[in-house]
Amino acid sequence: FIQNYSKLATAFLASLILLFSPIGAGADTSQDPLQPFNRVMFAFNDVVDRAMIRPLAVGYRAALPQKMRNGVDNFFDNLRAPTTLLNDLLQGKPKRAQQTINRFLLNSTIGLLGFVDIASRLGLPDHKEDYGQTLAVWGVPAGPYLVLPFLGPSTVRDALGRVPEFYIADPLWDPDDTGVTIARFGLRAVDIRSRLLDLDRVIQMQVDPYLFFRETYLQNRQRVIMDGVKPDRAEKLEGFEQQLLED
Repeated sequence: FIQNYSKLATAFLASLILLFSPIGAGADTSQDPLQPFNRVMFAFNDVVDRAMIRPLAVGYRAALPQKMRNGVDNFFDNLRAPTTLLNDLLQGKPKRAQQTINRFLLNSTIGLLGFVDIASRLGLPDHKEDYGQTLAVWGVPAGPYLVLPFLGPSTVRDALGRVPEFYIADPLWDPDDTGVTIARFGLRAVDIRSRLLDLDRVIQMQVDPYLFFRETYLQNRQRVIMDGVKPDRAEKLEGFEQQLLED
């Protein structure tokens, strides 16, 4: 099932790239040319969330104390370290790559297989890189905004960047073990959703939640990508902002 879904997802994303991605120029995602399709997918995801994911997240949050939920989150973040490492290297950031290696080794050993983020306590803060960010650094245009079934907000470029993760997501990934794969991704989805429960009230206040999610996603992705392209400049700006606040 997982292998068939991966092939279908790859074909679907490739078709979107061919149909909607401009060649040789950046796309104005604010125009949202796929909005009719996106709103259908947004409504579908909302139904799935209300019927299944949110109730599970509420129960998960009630059943497990904060420290245990933090441990689960740390564990999954640690498993993504090799993906971050590869994209650090693809983006030409050897210092960050070394930091990723150090974090992974510390958290996988002293940090009890990643359940404890000991690396952050030792002055090695977490950072994440993905294939979508790498494509952006390489100059691939974002393409239109796109809402994916189950996965949510994206762009055509970020959707294309998800394709490698259909085949290998982390060191424990085994596409042949369907039951374990579904359980792992299900637990990860519920864990992420449990940490977003406090935002439900904010979302309910929005006149058009679709637009809220779209603009939030696009702005956040741009911020993340710029940090990846110009980390030194971003650090200087953050230091300047902090100095202004102190003054």
